Amino acid sequence: MSKKVILTILFLLFCSNLSLAQRCINTEGEAVIIQNDIPSAKAEAIARAKWSAIEQVIGVEVKAQSVVQNMALVDEAVSKEIKGAVNSYKVLKEENRGDTYLVKAEVCVEPLKAKDAVSSLALNNSVAVFIPARKPKVVSEGGETQKTPYGKKEKYTVSTKDEYDETNILSETIIGKLTEQGLKVIDVAPTDVVEAADIEKTIKSGNYLTLRSMMYKFLSNILLIGKIDYTISTKKGQDIGYGMAMPFNNVTVRVTYRMVTRDATGKMVILTAGTEEGRGLATNVEDATANGLKDAAEKLSPVVLEKISQYIKGISKRVNIKIKDVTDLNTNFEIKDVLQNLAWVMNVEEKGLGEFVVSYPENTVYLANSIAQKPNFRILKFSTYAIDVAYK
Repeated sequence: MSKKVILTILFLLFCSNLSLAQRCINTEGEAVIIQNDIPSAKAEAIARAKWSAIEQVIGVEVKAQSVVQNMALVDEAVSKEIKGAVNSYKVLKEENRGDTYLVKAEVCVEPLKAKDAVSSLALNNSVAVFIPARKPKVVSEGGETQKTPYGKKEKYTVSTKDEYDETNILSETIIGKLTEQGLKVIDVAPTDVVEAADIEKTIKSGNYLTLRSMMYKFLSNILLIGKIDYTISTKKGQDIGYGMAMPFNNVTVRVTYRMVTRDATGKMVILTAGTEEGRGLATNVEDATANGLKDAAEKLSPVVLEKISQYIKGISKRVNIKIKDVTDLNTNFEIKDVLQNLAWVMNVEEKGLGEFVVSYPENTVYLANSIAQKPNFRILKFSTYAIDVAYK
């Protein structure tokens, strides 16, 4: 075989591997033109186009606007995270629309690096919840009077079939408790990302590929998964001795669950796992199951909240914040009060006039954005552990 043919084959193999390693997407991005600053608007529009390509390649459900609230820091934050994921891009068309600047581009993305980059933008206080329930559905029911040595007795018969309810009383109660604590909660159930059977297999086998995929998709740092089963412990009308019949259906509900997160290397870590049991009584078997779910939810909620609280406290970082031109104590107190009331700020320490140390469990870009939203504050510079701010 000639040297030329060998080189051609090697070149084709290289191109084939390259095409497998990346995907090229035609996409677009748009940004607002502020104070006629077209270069900045163009840079932001390109950044949005890159993010849009990543969304399409790896199927991220959370849009860029959710990653950084007002996109004011998109070029410094989001672009920094996606730089390694975007191999190349080419602007195909750009258009100044007066108030906005539009860019259409071909963006080539490496999927594996894109997943890693996107997951690093996940909120530490973002929880994805998926706890499907196996529940009884009444197909038919009826009653008849029977004679016994103790007199007449009403015999109740009921026929049921099983059904899966992905959004149920227990999962909704848990989500409500989490949101009350200020956590960002993502209900996975309506998205058809995963089925109840897959969760059951995952819990039994310990295979976390499905869970990792869900975390990437929803930019979630914590995932609460589980499954719910039921047993009709005592049926209505069942003989309980002395000629007496059970007046209610007694249903036992069992929840098996795991709460997982990722460490710095992307490895799955189990925060907590266990089972809870709830019991419900009612004349109708479906109502008894619902009461059992409520009972189990009341027992599970405190466990989940306590474990998440411990985890978030354990990962909080200390961020140094310097405010320019603070010359008196009253202004210093006012600024400290503003910082203490920002979302997810856990503690604020004064180090001097205009100097504070903030304990914060999230990506520093979210803290910077929260400060930027406040009147009279403007971000001058930020990094993972330091933010410089101008204050009027």
